[in-house]
Amino acid sequence: MRRNLNTALLGLLILVTTDIFAQDDMFALFDKGDKPVTEFAYATFKTSRVVYGQSVENPANGNLLFLVQHNFGAVNSGASEFFGLDKATIRLGFEYGINDRFSVGIGRSTWQKTIDGFVKAKILRQSTGAQNTPVTVSYMGSMAVRTLKWEDQSRNNYLTNGLSFVHQLLIARKFSNAFSFQLSPTIIHKNLVATTSDKNTSFACGFGGRYKLTQRTSVNAEYFYYPESQTSLKRNDVLSVGFDIETGGHVFQLHISNADAMFDRAFITETSGSWGKGDIYFGFNISRAFVIRKPKDFRE
Repeated sequence: MRRNLNTALLGLLILVTTDIFAQDDMFALFDKGDKPVTEFAYATFKTSRVVYGQSVENPANGNLLFLVQHNFGAVNSGASEFFGLDKATIRLGFEYGINDRFSVGIGRSTWQKTIDGFVKAKILRQSTGAQNTPVTVSYMGSMAVRTLKWEDQSRNNYLTNGLSFVHQLLIARKFSNAFSFQLSPTIIHKNLVATTSDKNTSFACGFGGRYKLTQRTSVNAEYFYYPESQTSLKRNDVLSVGFDIETGGHVFQLHISNADAMFDRAFITETSGSWGKGDIYFGFNISRAFVIRKPKDFRE
């Protein structure tokens, strides 16, 4: 009798203990599910450019982005130039994502036969949840060198004369699935300027936005303000409007602008075209991504 009672008590103890541990495990699962997670904003812009200017986006980790930027001539050049279609300004570029936050790029433009290179680093990422960050912030630093022969061959024209540098802080927020906005305070330095009244180091500020129309199309626009007091050149601020079409691995953008050049220093500080006078350049950007290196945690 006592043996049966001991056996029953032991079985009851095991049952109660097992039930307690099972409840603890279940509560642990609930606790784990209740922990907040960080959700990052993605596709603030569809590619690394708003129109001409840099966006906060980088190529993905291990991806190589091939970028073709093409402008025709000014529309007001008339019928003899087929309203600009007989002329072309081109920039070819490559951008590579070293990791999720850091990328490098290089390009060659027909404008003054310029070679440019840049680095872009993502400092902050817009997020909600466990970590609430209202904006995405990236730093972009570029260097460009003019290789076109100088007009005045009587002076000593050093290669360093054609060097210029651009520093940008790219601050963007994705307000909704449809609308994104970016602010781009900019510092430009030129080793050689046109006159002694021109400033070697000057300042500009860019404003850009994207409005998503459908799953694969959007309208982009950007404007760069550059105070006239910093230069003696006859120039205008840049206003550009683009229409993005995503087609799988490609992003195709049609755009119009009063700027002809397509690298930072030139279109920010040396644009002479005027929308009011019909100095409007029609062009397109084509970006194509190639997977060069798969991250270690990549899954098919």
